[in-house]
Amino acid sequence: MRLLVGGAKSKFFHLREFCDALARLGVECKLIHDVEIYDGFPSKNIKNWFQGKQKFEQLVNDFKPDAIFVDRQRHFTLAAAQSDIPCFMLLRGDYWKEMEWAKETIYKTPHRRYALRKWNEIGTKCFINATMVLPICKYLERVVKDQLPDKKTSVLYGGIDSTRWFDVEPINLKHPCVGLLQGAWIWGKTKEMLTLTKVMEAMPHVTFYWAGDGPYRNKIIKEFKNYSNFQWLGPLQYPNKVREYLASIDIYALASGIDMSPLTLQEAQLMRRPVIATNSGGIPELMIDGKTGFLVDSGDYESWIKKIDLLLNNKEISEEMGCNGREFIQGNFDWKKIAQHFVTIMQDCLQKK
Repeated sequence: MRLLVGGAKSKFFHLREFCDALARLGVECKLIHDVEIYDGFPSKNIKNWFQGKQKFEQLVNDFKPDAIFVDRQRHFTLAAAQSDIPCFMLLRGDYWKEMEWAKETIYKTPHRRYALRKWNEIGTKCFINATMVLPICKYLERVVKDQLPDKKTSVLYGGIDSTRWFDVEPINLKHPCVGLLQGAWIWGKTKEMLTLTKVMEAMPHVTFYWAGDGPYRNKIIKEFKNYSNFQWLGPLQYPNKVREYLASIDIYALASGIDMSPLTLQEAQLMRRPVIATNSGGIPELMIDGKTGFLVDSGDYESWIKKIDLLLNNKEISEEMGCNGREFIQGNFDWKKIAQHFVTIMQDCLQKK
């Protein structure tokens, strides 16, 4: 069986792991950067505006895939979805809400609004023509069913290689500390971080570190810099510096307005950190409340304070939750398990073709 995998360069690390896991199950994979094969207007690369399908067609003719796997709604995905080859589209986030947030925030100028409208036209066609949409969590599958009630779906969680997440020498951080590791790319997710301002104010003896970056970084730092117990570390090299960071913090925190299957939540648990996260989106599917950490409601800063205080003052509970977290992630999100699930999906589809 041959699978053509196309995606963004920023996702190559994880797509390669996915391909490696599939290869061990007998699937021959070819991973390509989608925009290098087929791109077009309104791409940021103006040179690609008039690019045709020739590279896509040549690639398909040469590799002869049984199926195509894509992870975003772009020109390559549309070409794949409109071909006669089964096309499986991984969906990482709430596409429809993210379009709304983009329009309300960084896509306000006329030319940006026009570009966003064009991207949405392409995205809509991708959803309509894809053989199956693979939401990355059960919460997101319900969103897809609301938007596209007739579309075939199957949840495909993000896998992770637990052998990459091992004990390392910690970096020099001020303790006790809480560590955030999240991007600031989508305002609907990012704004929940502001709940922590009251937590920082109430817990001056605890240092709060944030590793991450994005277009909304300054909005967050503008509020956080008022507290002497906050430090921004910027983006970290993946995976080595991320591993060192997670090995060094006392508690991992994920303050997010909406998240589907945050990889950092898996990584923190594999590093045996107790976790505290906002009860939103697919986050509850990636941890066990009360066993691997705690869920708190959006905006509930008082619960953040109570849970942080509990974990910092009860080492036994903290360590037990950390160990439970590693067992939970290893048992449920190993790449072999995820890859096998996808092979079953693909085989069922090909048999019905």
